[in-house]
Amino acid sequence: MPGSKPPKSYKTFIDTFPKLGEAWQAIREAEDVGPADGKAKRLIKLGVAVGAMREGAVHSAARKALAAGATREELEQVVALAASTIGLPSAVAVHTWITDVLDED
Repeated sequence: MPGSKPPKSYKTFIDTFPKLGEAWQAIREAEDVGPADGKAKRLIKLGVAVGAMREGAVHSAARKALAAGATREELEQVVALAASTIGLPSAVAVHTWITDVLDED
């Protein structure tokens, strides 16, 4: 299932920079504070990644959103909602990044 294990690049980074890995973990724990449920948090994170135009973060957030129960339609709605802010060329690019994840087996 998408989102079940981190990519090799993440493990390599954390192995190389263990203190940054600890900081990353602390940030993740801080994200859990608040009323949003797991799926909502993952869709919000996807929206942030989309707005920042970070391809790797979009891939990761899409995988995690799917693992949290989000549907294809919900991921695609994030792109539709972002289109007027990030522009159509960027929305098309982001849609291809999300499709990369949706088409994974």
